[in-house]
Amino acid sequence: MLTPAELVWLMAGVARGDQAAFERLYTATRAKLYGVVLRILRRTDLAEEVVQETYLKIWNNAGSFDPKIATPITWMVAIARNRALDVVRRKRELSIEDEPEAMETASEEPNPLARLEMTDELKRLLGCLGRLEEDRRRLVLLAYYSGWSRDQLAAEFETPVNTIKTWLRRSLLEIRECLGS
Repeated sequence: MLTPAELVWLMAGVARGDQAAFERLYTATRAKLYGVVLRILRRTDLAEEVVQETYLKIWNNAGSFDPKIATPITWMVAIARNRALDVVRRKRELSIEDEPEAMETASEEPNPLARLEMTDELKRLLGCLGRLEEDRRRLVLLAYYSGWSRDQLAAEFETPVNTIKTWLRRSLLEIRECLGS
């Protein structure tokens, strides 16, 4: 790792458009920025994309870096962290009402084309889902189709997490029993 003074010197070179300085800056800092971003996003594909966008922003905005305000690594980590948090905010799950495809999947009366493409197992599963109360069906779809966490479900249904766990377990037992018959 380079010293903060060396990073300041490289940052000044990047501000002047020096590609060699940018390459050295990248080599010296990529592991740190990638680690920060990966801890936030927990997905390597998204982390790689955010790190690439971060370095593009560093290249384009190096002239605005002020060593009197922060060290180069602090400035770059702030850019990476803020970009990763933007991705997290953007990637938050939508409500099931905002995903018409999810609503169609749970439909008891699929359109004719979908009916032809469905396997018998899927038809049975959808029939069993249709037997659940509307709230429980929505809960199961949000949890297992949309990937919502129990905390997100608790907030959506304004119910304690332990109650959400119980509802999910009971709903899955009902579905399993239905599929077994």
